[in-house]
Amino acid sequence: MQISEKYNPQETEQKWYNYWLENKFFHSEPNEKPPYTVVIPPPNVTGILHMGHMLNNTIQDVLVRRARMQGFNACWVPGTDHASIATEAKVVAKLKSEGINKSDITREEFLKHAWDWTDKYGGTILEQLKKLGCSCDWDRTRFTLEDKMSQQVIKSFVELYNKGLIYRGYRMVNWDPEAKTNISDEEVIFKEQNGKLYFLKYKIEGTEDFLSVATTRPETIFGDTAVCINPNDERYAHLKGKNVIVPIVNRVIPIIEDEYVDIEFGTGALKITPAHDINDYEIGQKHNLQMIDALDDDGNLNDHGLHYSGKNRFDVRKQIAKELEENDLLLKAEDYVNKVGTSERTGAVIEPKVSVQWFLKMSDIAKPALDVVMDDEVKFYPEKFKNTYKHWMDNIRDWNISRQLWWGQQIPAFYYGDGENDFVVAENIEDALVLAKQKTGNDQLTTDNLKQDEDALDTWFSSWLWPMSVFDGLLDPDNKDINYYYPTSDLVTGPDIIFFWVARMIMAGLEFKGEVPFKNVYFTGIVRDKQRRKMSKQLGNSPDPLDLISQYGADGVRVGSLLSSAAGNDLLFDEDLMVQGRNFMTKIWNAFRLTQNWNKEDKPLIASDHQAIEWFDNQLNKSIAEINDQFDKFRISDALHLIQKLVKDDFCGWYLEAIKPNYGEGISKEVYDQTILFFEELMKLLHPFMPFLSEELWQLITERKPEEALVIAQQKMAEEFNEEIIKNFETAEEIISGVRNYRQTKGISPREAVEVYTNAENFENEAVVKKLASISEIHFGEKTDKPSFTFLVGSTEVSIPLSEKLDLEEEKKKTEEEVKYLKGFLISVDKKLSNEKFVANAKPEVVEVERKKQKDAQDKIAILEEKLKTL
Repeated sequence: MQISEKYNPQETEQKWYNYWLENKFFHSEPNEKPPYTVVIPPPNVTGILHMGHMLNNTIQDVLVRRARMQGFNACWVPGTDHASIATEAKVVAKLKSEGINKSDITREEFLKHAWDWTDKYGGTILEQLKKLGCSCDWDRTRFTLEDKMSQQVIKSFVELYNKGLIYRGYRMVNWDPEAKTNISDEEVIFKEQNGKLYFLKYKIEGTEDFLSVATTRPETIFGDTAVCINPNDERYAHLKGKNVIVPIVNRVIPIIEDEYVDIEFGTGALKITPAHDINDYEIGQKHNLQMIDALDDDGNLNDHGLHYSGKNRFDVRKQIAKELEENDLLLKAEDYVNKVGTSERTGAVIEPKVSVQWFLKMSDIAKPALDVVMDDEVKFYPEKFKNTYKHWMDNIRDWNISRQLWWGQQIPAFYYGDGENDFVVAENIEDALVLAKQKTGNDQLTTDNLKQDEDALDTWFSSWLWPMSVFDGLLDPDNKDINYYYPTSDLVTGPDIIFFWVARMIMAGLEFKGEVPFKNVYFTGIVRDKQRRKMSKQLGNSPDPLDLISQYGADGVRVGSLLSSAAGNDLLFDEDLMVQGRNFMTKIWNAFRLTQNWNKEDKPLIASDHQAIEWFDNQLNKSIAEINDQFDKFRISDALHLIQKLVKDDFCGWYLEAIKPNYGEGISKEVYDQTILFFEELMKLLHPFMPFLSEELWQLITERKPEEALVIAQQKMAEEFNEEIIKNFETAEEIISGVRNYRQTKGISPREAVEVYTNAENFENEAVVKKLASISEIHFGEKTDKPSFTFLVGSTEVSIPLSEKLDLEEEKKKTEEEVKYLKGFLISVDKKLSNEKFVANAKPEVVEVERKKQKDAQDKIAILEEKLKTL
């Protein structure tokens, strides 16, 4: 068979991906097999593939392909997320560039633009995942804003509202002035920022005295409605019950007392701005303070800001500091490092804001979701994330689920009046009308009298249903798909969305189905560069995964990204890993080419063939057992390392060398057939990691029908293996390596046969040792008087008489230096072992290691001194 000299990923990858799709190998329907189900963490619909996606989806594909090859009915459901904040921001920006303001068009007109945008740019990332080799069931692709998905979101809202778990409340929320919506507490990222601590003078009413108050946000003085002191602060005892005047604003406000105030912070006097700080809001509620909101939705000062009206909050901060100073109302300003809340989506500094929002009560639904993780009904890999999860669940707050956006599921609340409770909640306006008539007793109401809530639901409120909604589990709770595929098997995701998504999916699964949504959660690490910085577009340190695929092949990139990717640990991206991945592909390709260049002959097996085949068969079974064990522990990187060792070292490095025919000779047909059988088993093990190369080689071995494709072939189950056969071959490898080391260090040609003397009575794999070490004769149980190169393998001593070509004086000098070094090393080990304190306190295994070092050094010195005598 003619096989090209080099493997060409570009030619191969599209060919086999199309073949898999044409034959529907990725498609799944319920059947008699056990299901293995994975739902993709849905990427943003208009997103593009980045390094994090690549790692996450490679791991999912490895798990899914392996399950398919282990007798499971594997179903990997793909899809995308409508990403309300990110997508709406892009559409608003696009409209702005066309001279259109969102506020000037209707909701329907805006949504048409948003759908056009989504249709144009959406789904690119799913096509890119195909380039990576992802074996998703593309017939099952879902989108969180498609009709059936939205119906399930609305249905869940109505159900939770009717259970009393969803309520509408006037609360302080996190306002994102850039996205122009509130966001949940989990979407606020606190970052350290350098700023100033301003000490302002609040004049005490009716006096020339003033009270110094420290703040990092002087622009919020327009919303001040009190100054608070600690009742136990003796410095201010004389001010109790008095009033102060807000600088610049000249509003008279009371001095109030509350133990919340930290006497040690700033001046011990706190300005209270209930509309602009969560803690001030709580104090304001407690003391019945007026609420003055001085900022608009864009983060600009409103009319309460007087002459600063319409100006940006950060500009006002600088300008007001100057005005305060000019009017002798600023005592001082100090540099100050502050933790500032920012929006996870836009990066904008969050503005606390009081408004009416919709909330989901979390305490009742959080407890069962905590218990299933702590009791390992849902297992976390690595387990350390259980503590992170527990801390959040123990301190959970109600979830603010409404967003001031149009792109998303519109809240199904319908208002029939202006009163606080003049609304009903229903799945559609027709059902709402029935409820409104019942609630009001007014049969004259029509749908024209009903106005739906303008807000949309938080995107996470749709994606928390994902493992159920992709199978239409809330629309048709007893359909065959949900009954067969749910609960899903494994979830692969990042630890950064453990609260946003993982915790909430567990809550939703228990709430709506009474079952956990998945059995295992594998947390990937974050992909970082060599300087440990998170990869991002802004830093320009993130390579384009598609560029890497075109350069190194999809399989090279998959292997490269998994080589150093232990669960939960960050992956330090290094392009050298991709080079290693590509080199591994080349090694496998060349190994197969080597076997195809041999002439097959009808001749009996020789001893070295028997020994190599017996060993590799046992080694293969042992490796399969070890690989399965690593997969059971979700140590996918370690499983890959074991496969790499089996292929690269054991098969290519030892087995092929042991059975390789001598130059000019053919190979026994029986040995060749067995070798191809071994190679096929290796391709099955490799396939989940390197699907394209393995399928190409599998199809090159022999002509196959579609039902014989590697993608659906079954992996070999682990069978019994003989550990002694494996250990004996490892001993042979060490002897061969020792002889090769002699040749290398002494410059002896591999073709020059050598004699060997040994204290052993025999070598278990004598034929393999003689062939691979190029040994003409082995003298068992004999010593030699000739000057020789001697080494130990366990207690076996192996001596090779030195070649006559060697300079014996030079050899003597080198040997004396080696003895000197070893004696120095032995002194340090003896010193450690003669230290009673060390021996008594160190772990037994540590002491054992030192004793082994001592014996090895003594044995080597004895051998070298014997060698010196012969020299």
